[in-house]
Amino acid sequence: MKLRTKAILPLLAVTALIAAGCASEDEEASTTSTTVASVDVKACQVTDSGGVDDKSFNQTANEGLNRAGTELGVETALLESSTEADYEPNIQTFVGQGCDIIIPVGFALDGATQAAAAANPEQLFAIVDVDFFDFSGDTPKDVTFDNVSELTFATDEAAFLAGYTAASVSKSGKVATYGGRPFPTVTIFMDGFLAGVQQYNKDFDKNVEVLGWDGTDGSFTGDFQDQDKGKTTTKNFIDEGADVIMPVAGPVGLGTLAAVKEANNPDISVVWVDVDGCKSVPDSCEYFLTSVEKKMDTAVFDAIKSVVDDTFKGGLYVGTLDNGGVDIAPFQEWDSRVSDEVKEKLVEYRAAIIDGTQSVKPS
Repeated sequence: MKLRTKAILPLLAVTALIAAGCASEDEEASTTSTTVASVDVKACQVTDSGGVDDKSFNQTANEGLNRAGTELGVETALLESSTEADYEPNIQTFVGQGCDIIIPVGFALDGATQAAAAANPEQLFAIVDVDFFDFSGDTPKDVTFDNVSELTFATDEAAFLAGYTAASVSKSGKVATYGGRPFPTVTIFMDGFLAGVQQYNKDFDKNVEVLGWDGTDGSFTGDFQDQDKGKTTTKNFIDEGADVIMPVAGPVGLGTLAAVKEANNPDISVVWVDVDGCKSVPDSCEYFLTSVEKKMDTAVFDAIKSVVDDTFKGGLYVGTLDNGGVDIAPFQEWDSRVSDEVKEKLVEYRAAIIDGTQSVKPS
């Protein structure tokens, strides 16, 4: 790649967030200077409505963008979406600015990204957490664009391990999970969690109950912003006896943390998602049993690097336990409550999931 002839600056992290989430086409989005010689590549990211500082989904994807700016020397830009109405204009803003790769984050940007990719076949995209399908007919059909990398993650594999662990530490015999909206990228976490609890029950002849999800229907707050809904939902679960709760709802999950703190019960814990909660919300580490990690930062970085290296390929990427695309975080302060027998089982099930002999689908 041709080197830009601008001065090498200290890391300034000059990222101006667009308050309304949407910029006009002649309006420059925020950019970031880097500590390395810059290459002639501009990577641009559009968040979903949860915002970039959600301590979870968008934040993790944005870390991959920032890492690319620092380590690869690419120019970076960010537009935050406040509502669903911002998705299409934000993407079009970046198309107009000549971004080399546009990174929409989340299932909600599926339609806007497909439309933009079809209309601009020379524009590269890497959409996070989406496998394109056409649902217009009787049978869903897989859709692939040469100019779009679909970054997906088998989070049910890691969530299975988290559910198994949650069941093992529960003293009440009840655990719970809920989502923001019933997107496939949300319910896949809940499926794996439920399957892990079911496997624990089978192995140890227990009957740990999962509140909030039965494999087909469950609890959803309806959005990914309202923390009060997360708090209320969690309080209801706690009132029903749940002592491990896994929110799959972005910033809404911070309401779960608030409810758990208010409960003031040392036996109640949280399973975080997308990123290690002890890193994204470090002052609440004592409440996290573990986290179901989705390595979106690495996937985003690798997609940008493929543009720098001129090796970009459209199609499906799946992060798994095998390739390190998903995992669970260390148990930290809850480690002593996870028995050695369960830890050995987790090692066995990790291997079995990788070799395909263990299902992570709920029965």
